[in-house]
Amino acid sequence: MPRYAYAPFPYVTPPELLGRRGVPVPVLIVGAGPVGLAAAIDLALHEIPSIVVDDNNAVSVGSRAICWAKRTLEIFDRLGVGDRMVAKGVTWKVGRLFHRDKEVYAFDLLPESGHKMPAFINLQQYYVEQYLVERCAEFPELIDLRWKNRAVSVRQTPHGVQTGIETPDGPYTIEADYLLACDGARSAIRSLMGLTLEGQTFEERFLITDIEMQADFPSERWFWFEPPFHSGQSALLHKQPDNIYRIDLQLGPDADPALEKQPERVIPRIKAMLGDRPFTLVWTSVYSFQCARLARFVHDRVIFVGDSAHVVSPFGARGGNGGIQDVDNLCWKIAGVLDHSGHALLESYNDERGRAADENILNSSRATDFMSPADGMQRMFRDAVLDLAADLPFARKLVNSGRLSQPCSLAGLPLVTPSDLATPLAPGAPCPDAPHKDGWLLNALGGDFIDLKIGSAINDAATGMAFVHADSPEAIQRYGDGNTYLIRPDQHVAAVFRNPTEEKLMAAYTRAMSS
Repeated sequence: MPRYAYAPFPYVTPPELLGRRGVPVPVLIVGAGPVGLAAAIDLALHEIPSIVVDDNNAVSVGSRAICWAKRTLEIFDRLGVGDRMVAKGVTWKVGRLFHRDKEVYAFDLLPESGHKMPAFINLQQYYVEQYLVERCAEFPELIDLRWKNRAVSVRQTPHGVQTGIETPDGPYTIEADYLLACDGARSAIRSLMGLTLEGQTFEERFLITDIEMQADFPSERWFWFEPPFHSGQSALLHKQPDNIYRIDLQLGPDADPALEKQPERVIPRIKAMLGDRPFTLVWTSVYSFQCARLARFVHDRVIFVGDSAHVVSPFGARGGNGGIQDVDNLCWKIAGVLDHSGHALLESYNDERGRAADENILNSSRATDFMSPADGMQRMFRDAVLDLAADLPFARKLVNSGRLSQPCSLAGLPLVTPSDLATPLAPGAPCPDAPHKDGWLLNALGGDFIDLKIGSAINDAATGMAFVHADSPEAIQRYGDGNTYLIRPDQHVAAVFRNPTEEKLMAAYTRAMSS
């Protein structure tokens, strides 16, 4: 099977450099990676025009982010690329954990049926970006995607943001109501504004490489602590489409990045892992990482999304997934603000995604400490946990090889109406999927506020809000018979009721649109 064929996107001279006066745009997005492109599509679905600028003109080189979690796939499905991603990706839900030469245990991330999206797929970031770029092209009146346009200055005004752009044809300025900084861990916008990430830098170094090979390995996540082929360190193996496999090898804090990514160093390590099996190196890098975040994600009319706002280790698939979930949380709020709901609604993005970033950083930091424990008691604890986990289920909860991405609950935050009801789904939780009529429940939710009635619940409110009635056995089990839910545009529960009045539903809606 041929490898991915990179092709540059065409640079087009911006209209501002052709003598046409630039018209202010509601949203300027800096960065055309998965996060920026997803934001443009989500805004377009709310009929909000945007300009997307990127200093490059191609999809990312190397697989980079590959693990896309169920919740993120559900968001991509709402944006119109989920089915395509699943069709191309390698679906998996089983993980196996090894200590030295023995399997400790295996786990199943989605043991129940009745969900459209799988627990995880592995799909190279370049495919994700390609699919998103092609989806953007379906909104020619709403998404203006500009390659080889580099943001070089930012100035906020009382009514918007003025951003200086450099191109091969010269400089110009874009005026926008809001700027979304989706330009990654080395964010130019963050630097231009003098902002820094706060957190912990880990000295541990890892080799990450993609290889092409013919193999019959199952579609599972395999993780080793102290494997015999890589003594004293950790290793990870993932299968990707096109006969590409991802390998991560822990190298230790003293590894020389320039030396360790040389083929003469990489190839023997892979042979030790896989045996004398033919393979070809596709992409190699040596990395270290931070677990850090901005103190605030919202800076008046400049909003940071994805890695520009927070960074974590690659273990646990929390980076790319977290960024797409940022988009899901933010774009309906921008649409509400632009529809005169008030700028204060954006503060909830800072609160809600700040909580998610803190969760991701905590889990990522703990995983790193477990994978590379300090000598002494920390190492003794880690090794004892691994020894016990083979036979004792309680010890498996203590093993941390990268707690895999899970959506964050918004319970207790200002936009969510609290409830004393004993329901399967609490306010603030993301909605689980279920079979629904001839399709899936999540395909009937999202994009707007929904009045969701479950099973025997009576449609006795007249809010004028979009209404969905779900009565499949899975929906009743996961939501509770007779319950009424107010569902936000990002498919999170804003409120739950038994036989609500119109006034109660509208009060919950008003709360969900304020801060």
